[in-house]
Amino acid sequence: MTTGKINVSVENIFPLIKKFLYSDHEIFLRELVSNATDATLKLKHLTSIGEAKVEYGNPIIEVKIDKEGKKLHIIDQGLGMTADEVEKYINQVAFSGAEEFLEKYKDSAKDSGIIGHFGLGFYSAFMVAEKVEIITKSFKDEPAAHWTCDGSPEFTLVAHDKTERGTEIILHIAEDSLDFLEEFKIRELLTKYNKFMPVPIKFGTKKEALPKPDDAPEDYKTEYIDIDNIINNPNPAWTKQPVDLTDEDYKNFYRELYPMQFEEPLFNIHLNVDYPFNLTGILYFPKMSGDLQLQKDKIQLYQNQVFVTDNVEGIVPEFLGMLKGVIDSPDIPLNVSRSYLQADGNVKKISNYITRKVADKLKSLFNENREDFEQKWNDIKIVLEYGMLSEPKFYEKAGDFVLYPTVDNKYYTLAELKDAITANQTDKNGKLVVLYASNKDAQHSYIEIAKEKGYEVLLLDSPIVSHLIQKLEADNENLTFTRVDSDHIDKLIQKEETQISKLSEEESTQLKTVLEEIVPKTTYSVQLEPMDSNASPFIITQPEFMRRMKEMSQTGGGGMFGMGNFPEMYNLVVNTNSELATTILNSEKSAQESLVKQALDLAKISQGLLKGEELTAFVKRSFELIK
Repeated sequence: MTTGKINVSVENIFPLIKKFLYSDHEIFLRELVSNATDATLKLKHLTSIGEAKVEYGNPIIEVKIDKEGKKLHIIDQGLGMTADEVEKYINQVAFSGAEEFLEKYKDSAKDSGIIGHFGLGFYSAFMVAEKVEIITKSFKDEPAAHWTCDGSPEFTLVAHDKTERGTEIILHIAEDSLDFLEEFKIRELLTKYNKFMPVPIKFGTKKEALPKPDDAPEDYKTEYIDIDNIINNPNPAWTKQPVDLTDEDYKNFYRELYPMQFEEPLFNIHLNVDYPFNLTGILYFPKMSGDLQLQKDKIQLYQNQVFVTDNVEGIVPEFLGMLKGVIDSPDIPLNVSRSYLQADGNVKKISNYITRKVADKLKSLFNENREDFEQKWNDIKIVLEYGMLSEPKFYEKAGDFVLYPTVDNKYYTLAELKDAITANQTDKNGKLVVLYASNKDAQHSYIEIAKEKGYEVLLLDSPIVSHLIQKLEADNENLTFTRVDSDHIDKLIQKEETQISKLSEEESTQLKTVLEEIVPKTTYSVQLEPMDSNASPFIITQPEFMRRMKEMSQTGGGGMFGMGNFPEMYNLVVNTNSELATTILNSEKSAQESLVKQALDLAKISQGLLKGEELTAFVKRSFELIK
């Protein structure tokens, strides 16, 4: 029998580990199952190169609960250890500097990554156990060993009569951690962290029906047997080559990842790189909502098939955080922290690789089946538009596949759009004017005016469109975007023929004076425009710059420009060639007021601006007029 002290520079392992990782103490099971997996895979390698003269077989890892004895067992059939190896790997723990590390990171225990830094994987067992035993038999022809420690530096190491290769860890669960003896709790943790471990993990048994015999009598009762309940998938889709997977395989894996997600993904991107870093994974484009926050934290990060986190900020480009799927990289430590992500050069390379791979996939989907890509556009546009704004490398490639749909469901790339509007949509400075709507219903009358004149109108309705068009204008000097209701078409677009006003200059001055006396100056700027006689008499528009700045402030631009709330300012464009303009001019003062208020309210209705008391008064006044 051997006794001694574990080589540590602190008096007691137990309170140190408890204090360090108290907020995340459930990871002990991940660490112990990971160790068991490593031991199994190392044996596989040694047998494959002939260094281990044993039969590898079909080893599994078993997790067992002994609720009555307050014990949790983790059993593997891997390498095992000799007594000397237990001394080397378990007792000689390098704790130097641990106390200083604890003091330095006392405010960020969860992110500190102590296990990764100090080799404490096995000792995480003491976060939940008051005593830990190791019973282990090496694949080498040496006696088994039995190690015991109660969380103090004292240990015992004796021989054991175990004859089967492998290691059994026995945790005597502490009184404050008895929830780890509940089956649902252990199942939850194994599913969370070890769902795709590369070695089968057994947790309990399940019933399986025996085949019904051919000569079974009519009153035959089905017989059942207990079989191992394997709770993980050792060969998940991302570990396979894309050529070996079908579309259905990808969909089935998506369902495995997100069993409560009922909508199918739109498409997937398979990641596979081995230089200058190792990374595999599958990303899925789900159907997107307009809410940029709704989808976040759905990508799962693994290290060698061990779950690490679903907070992949810094590893996956921010705009792809709305996707779903899996990324697996051995170059990212199990105890990943924000400080690690900021400091590690590989992480930035991984992020750039993912950006490039996603862009290349989108381009190939566009080129292979443009019609299908167009049908999916509304479900993916928010991600791509966000990517154009936030990732320069993605923006460089986006011109090949980002689409600009019209209100009539035609789709253009930016280059195609320029060609489509070159002939007849230019302003007085010769710039191409891209007309767009953000809401087909609310801006219907304005859209119809533009369409009647033969102009293309885009439908750009994402919440970040104001930011996007600002960037597109900055990068395309001859292009200007204007919402279809921001000013009257004839004022925006230079035409060979211009309308001549039926009113004289003096009459126009009189009309403007009448209007400005009635229309609220704090909200409306009155403008007189000669238009087609059948065009709307009163049209409310909002200056493009003011409206765009207001939208940008509502979606994050306010802080960017140092501006907060914008005042509600509109243009009231009055058609001087309309009959109403002439009628107002020639009416008595009281009639002028009634006509202007009624016409203004009608114009406000078309913009969705008439609400509350004003709407009630308008309805009442309208009924009076039709009596």
